Amino acid sequence: MKKLTVLGCAAAALIVLAGCGSSKSTTGSSAAAATTATTSTATTPAASSSGAGETILTKHAKLGTILAAGPKRMTVYLFEADKGGRSVCSGACARAWPPVTTAAQAQAAGAAVSADIATITRSDGTMQVTYKGHPLYFFAKDKDNGDAYGQGAKAFGAGWYVLKPSGSKIDES
Repeated sequence: MKKLTVLGCAAAALIVLAGCGSSKSTTGSSAAAATTATTSTATTPAASSSGAGETILTKHAKLGTILAAGPKRMTVYLFEADKGGRSVCSGACARAWPPVTTAAQAQAAGAAVSADIATITRSDGTMQVTYKGHPLYFFAKDKDNGDAYGQGAKAFGAGWYVLKPSGSKIDES
């Protein structure tokens, strides 16, 4: 009986360990995996260990057709302080607004346009996805694909907005 209990505990420990991923993973489906935005504590709602590129897609929301990312179809945002396709969001900003990162070429789906998707290299060396030149971010308070709690927020010195498939911001709250 004692051997069965020990084996059961060992099996449970292996299952827990198998669910833990590297903090360097940047794309995919696990909402709890950490990314390396600017600090290793930032998380993205769509991070995992797959080597595939992040998918930028469209979804229908209260604000109309908007851009989203990853298998959970999480809303993405632009930060008005970013200029010239360069991200100025790091540190505490990147913890509240995790950058949409990718380990490979990002893909388009739905009404998102492949030609409008590119990447930039952040100061920590990670690749951040851009759309029409706008670096993309998630919002840490968004928990499912229906959330867009960051829309119209003013934080870290500028506004945060959801994007249309055209690449323009939606200026409604």
